[in-house]
This record gives sequence, C-alpha cells and structure tokens, in this order.
Amino acid sequence: MKSAVIVFPGSNCDRDMRVALSRATGREVRMVWHKDAALPAGLDLVAIPGGFSFGDYLRCGAIAARAPIMRSVIDFANRGGLVLGICNGFQVLIEAGLLPGVLMRNQTLKFVCRDVRLAVETTDSPFTHAYGNRRVITVPVAHHDGAYVADAGLLARLRDEDRIAFRYVDARGEPTAAANPNGAADNIAGVLSPNRRVLGMMPHPERLADPALGGADGAILFDSLCTALAEA
Repeated sequence: MKSAVIVFPGSNCDRDMRVALSRATGREVRMVWHKDAALPAGLDLVAIPGGFSFGDYLRCGAIAARAPIMRSVIDFANRGGLVLGICNGFQVLIEAGLLPGVLMRNQTLKFVCRDVRLAVETTDSPFTHAYGNRRVITVPVAHHDGAYVADAGLLARLRDEDRIAFRYVDARGEPTAAANPNGAADNIAGVLSPNRRVLGMMPHPERLADPALGGADGAILFDSLCTALAEA
C-alpha cells in the first residue's frame, strides 16, 4: 500500500500517522506539504492527521480545507481513492465536503483527552473489516471541537446506509451518555462516505497502534487497509 500524509501548519499527529502506516505497510510514507499542488503518483491512501491546522482559526479545519493540496485530495477521493481523516483531519474532510455533518464544540466546553471505548458499528469498509467479531475497542481522544452534529434526516440516512463506522460506548458496548466524551449526536465517533472509501473519525487509532503505547486496537485499522488493498 502506497500512502501519504498531508501536513498543515499546526499538524501535530503527522509523524504518529507516518509511524503507524509504515509499520502496517512496511513501506516509506510520503509527507506532503499543504502548499503542494499535486499528490505523489500511484497512491492508494491519503491520510489527514490530527492537530490544530492554522491554529483552528475561523472554524476547525476551515482554512486547511482550502489549501492547494486539498484540490488534489478531493479529486483523489472522487476517483475512488482511500482517504482517512483523524480528529482535525475529520474536521478538514467535513469542511472540504467529502463527509457530511458538522463538528462542534464539546458539550462540556472543555478539551477532552483520554481513552474511550468504541463500538465498531460496521465491518463493511476497507478501514474496519479486519476487526471481525471484535466489536468494542479502546482508542484515545484529544479534542475540543469533536461533537458530531447532524439533522434527523442525515442521521437516519447514515444509519440506513450503514455508514456509522464507530460509536462511543461503555464497557458493555452500550452507547450511553456517560460514554460520550463530547455530546456527539447518536454517540457517533466516525462516519463513512457513500462509497465507503473515505473515513473521518475523532478518536486517534495511530496513538494506540503498538503494545508499547499501552494497546494496539488502533493498529487493526491500518492492517485492515493493507488487507483490503491486497485482496482488491
């Protein structure tokens, strides 16, 4: 799998993403600066990392979504390329129109940084199929504007189309209010595009992708991508 990570001023998880991808793929990961006009040729995956692109001015991800490289990322996604946006990357993908909904200020109005439990709500995607029957995983969150908001019609469409990738849940796998770190609608932690090849999620799988970090639930997502491409 050939992959690239987009880097913006204020990105702070770009190297974490690079390490997770290089571990999973065994290949060099290209780092692409936001002012570049084109992506490297032959890519399978583009990843947009977490952080605080452009200092979160205007709205989180709003300036980054209009960076020169994003025109190429949008074209890549529209051609069926795999795109992964984590935390700030999720915000960028929404602002760029590649995913629906809005990400708002946490309900507590405080920055939240802790491990959370996630239910893997669908394995019908290149990002999640390797989770198999393991439906509850642990992954950290670190955000101030992570509450996913959508109207009733969009929420119904996401449910009907099986496009909710992850939900915040408790130890029993239930999507309770107490398990929800930010007040997200329907406890949504990640969503898929209509073609299921773009994933945005607020939790950070790249931060828990090695047992030395305290767990490796996040590594399965990156391994899943490699397996999906190998089987394609």
